[in-house]
Amino acid sequence: MITMKLRLGDLLVSERMVTQEQLDEVLKDKPRNQKLGDALLDRGYITERKLIEVLEFQLGIPHIRIANTPIDSSLTSLVPKDIARRNLYIPIKKQNDKLTVAMADPMDYYSIEDLRLSTGFQIMPVIATKSEIIQAINKYYGTPEMMESQTLPGGKSDEMDASAVRVVDQILSDAVESHASDIHIDPQEKQVLVRFRVDGVLRNEQSLSKSMQSAITSRIKVMAELDITEFRIPQDGRIKLKMNESKIDLRISILPTMFGEKVVIRILDLSKMHLKMSTLHFTEENERTFKSLLDKPNGLILLTGPTGSGKTSTLYTGLNRLNKEEVNIITIEDPVEYQLEGINQIQVNKSVGLTFASGLRSILRQDPNIIMVGEIRDAETAEIAIQSSLTGHLVLSTLHTNDAVSAITRLIDMGIEPYLISASVTGVVGQRLVRKICKDCIQDYVPTEEERELFRSRKLSIDKLYRGSGCESCRNTGFKRRLPIHEVVQMDDIIREWIMTKGSNDSIKQHLHQQGTKWLIDDGLTKAKQGLTTVDEVIRVSLVE
Repeated sequence: MITMKLRLGDLLVSERMVTQEQLDEVLKDKPRNQKLGDALLDRGYITERKLIEVLEFQLGIPHIRIANTPIDSSLTSLVPKDIARRNLYIPIKKQNDKLTVAMADPMDYYSIEDLRLSTGFQIMPVIATKSEIIQAINKYYGTPEMMESQTLPGGKSDEMDASAVRVVDQILSDAVESHASDIHIDPQEKQVLVRFRVDGVLRNEQSLSKSMQSAITSRIKVMAELDITEFRIPQDGRIKLKMNESKIDLRISILPTMFGEKVVIRILDLSKMHLKMSTLHFTEENERTFKSLLDKPNGLILLTGPTGSGKTSTLYTGLNRLNKEEVNIITIEDPVEYQLEGINQIQVNKSVGLTFASGLRSILRQDPNIIMVGEIRDAETAEIAIQSSLTGHLVLSTLHTNDAVSAITRLIDMGIEPYLISASVTGVVGQRLVRKICKDCIQDYVPTEEERELFRSRKLSIDKLYRGSGCESCRNTGFKRRLPIHEVVQMDDIIREWIMTKGSNDSIKQHLHQQGTKWLIDDGLTKAKQGLTTVDEVIRVSLVE
């Protein structure tokens, strides 16, 4: 019988849920205030359902579905909301001197002891998922405020403002807990619609009273230090805050529409930024090629892909690998998305004339070894980046093109001389994000003939494929989180000669194909075969040629 004082990490290793190496890595890298279970979940080493199963079996603590469990709402008076959220538990039943508490981590013995001392009850823990507990806290602690915010008379401006503060805080908290990348607050004729973008897909979250619209927008403007008296022009701002022990960076965009100002909030959870090569999901060959490009003393490395395809995260991971005491790394970005210790980062500020081009010129006077340009948007920036790479600097940047090879064409279209491109560009990485199959409801199936033919056309064979059936863990979508698929092109003499003679993209692609280069579709299908994503997801984001 495992004693109740066994630590969670030891239990998971003993049950072969994680390896000792994975546990040691997470314990070393996780933020001090982050729970071990959350850190393991963030890295995908375990799933919430598997964690619950092993805790239930080994500790004999029952697992409940909160949605199917009656909760005594009067018990919330025993536990303040901030403590319930911080410790991820909620009281659900009282019987004599025993208080039943739903917990995400029933091995958090310090929280159990604190709760026993503060309430005077013997604590009987039961296990529930983190998401269910958060939803229950929002429902039983948050509902009165949300209802109040929608029914206040228009004249009670002070109460309306106070309610707006609570509503905005609740929206932000829910979005972070849902791992949303963006919040959309959409004004409509008779209501205000709140939507979250989760795993790249927008979904309706709630609707608010039209009477709350102005107060909510004003609250967000105040937080972002924007002009609350301006309603006619777009505004952009930034908010930094700490939420549930995590540092959150919010980018605010406000746009006037027919029914009022639409607000979009981009969420950057700095605690979820893991700058390790393993998080990029490169194949062995692609990782080897990418590392060889980074190890060159000079040259231009380009990352391509649409907005929101994870290019910046890949760049930062590359910079993190290069970040050593003996090198001077300087970046110029718009905006600076993550602050990296030991790296000098510059924020573009057009209002004072600090553009990519002007900033890049100044960087060259700062004795850099490595330069990162957030994005090459014009010929001037491209020319300076290329000249920098030709004068002994390693330069990393991004371009908006459909695939890796098209980056060459894009530079030529900007007016860059082919001989400069040929001499400077050392490699190009194309990238997209696909949704990962939920590990809690993954199931295999027999491929259709069309799917078999698709794999055959890419010289791949399959016996089975995978998809998610949908469960409470993934909100019945069958997907949870995302991962990148890549194509990595390394320049060689033949490609350089084609660039010099303005050869076609098709000629370059044919050569690369003969050299064994794997395109986005190939990498995506390989990951579908491994059960990481679905064929439909790969087709959705790839350019099948």
